[in-house]
Amino acid sequence: MTDNRDSDTLILVDNSFGRLPDHLLIEIFIRLPVSEWAQISCVKKQWASLFLGECLWQAALMRTFPSASQAKRWPGPIPQGLSKRRFAALYVGKHIFALDDEIDEILGLTYLFLKEQLELSNMPPPSGILHGTIIDQFITCGKSRDVAHELASQIWLAVLDNLDENQHTFLLLKRLALEGDVFLPFPYSRSIKVQWRVFEKLFTDFRDCFDPADYYDVLAIAKNKFQPIPSAWF
Repeated sequence: MTDNRDSDTLILVDNSFGRLPDHLLIEIFIRLPVSEWAQISCVKKQWASLFLGECLWQAALMRTFPSASQAKRWPGPIPQGLSKRRFAALYVGKHIFALDDEIDEILGLTYLFLKEQLELSNMPPPSGILHGTIIDQFITCGKSRDVAHELASQIWLAVLDNLDENQHTFLLLKRLALEGDVFLPFPYSRSIKVQWRVFEKLFTDFRDCFDPADYYDVLAIAKNKFQPIPSAWF
């Protein structure tokens, strides 16, 4: 008897939501926690289409980041994208970097750009090209060379720390470690902190993935770059 009542209640709720126009559904959804949006979008095709459309993300952007509507023209090599992309960038800027409560869209967009380039491509561009693109983006948006270099380092470190621990990431990190040193002027050279993190993750998180030959090749490069190196890497 209880099961029937529960079923009837679910049907009633479903029918009630089904009669709501899209603009009211959007106003309801954007007031729910972001962590629930993926699950909500799987409930009905109608709801999924709302999350695929621009209207919901425009409303979410205005509600969560009202100052974003005042953004000026977006220069630089990394495109700003539509509302969904901007929302994701601002969310990342706030929750991953949180620089004195400053919500910086540039940080979020460059983070998404670098993470996607490293994760989604079987053969990502060399790190120097990716780093140069990030530096150019910051400089084009009015950051000084020193600030651009520091922010780019923060982005590299954040992305490296948030990569999935899988075979693709191991091969990616190994490739970054084996990349030959190319002289690039400041700020286009990656910081020593970023280079260290690549080797640190390889020798701690992916130690068991090495075959002996690759291990000693990467270890020799680490010895060349850093003095001394941690005993845990041996």
